[in-house]
Amino acid sequence: MEKIAFTMQLNPGQRDEYKRRHDEIQDDLKTLLLQAGIRDYSIFLDEKNHVLFAVLRRTKNHHMDELPSHEVMRRWWEFMAPIMETHDTNEPVVHPLEMMFHMD
Repeated sequence: MEKIAFTMQLNPGQRDEYKRRHDEIQDDLKTLLLQAGIRDYSIFLDEKNHVLFAVLRRTKNHHMDELPSHEVMRRWWEFMAPIMETHDTNEPVVHPLEMMFHMD
């Protein structure tokens, strides 16, 4: 398994809505993420700066690069676009993070 981390930007005032939408995440989206090789996925919020910090593990043969082609993923991005920073395609703007330290 490979661990990756990234940030995304939440629009100010959208904390509760973001949390609500993720609490009600649809089974078809969870299934798609699992099929893409995503495991142990967590998202944290820096409320002061509205920055979402995500960390996940993915299998060595993951298919994350195929997610934009799935209707389920595009529907989720469209649903989330009004409350966070996105590209024209509604895909969240993601800033990959470089691991600087790890301790098991």
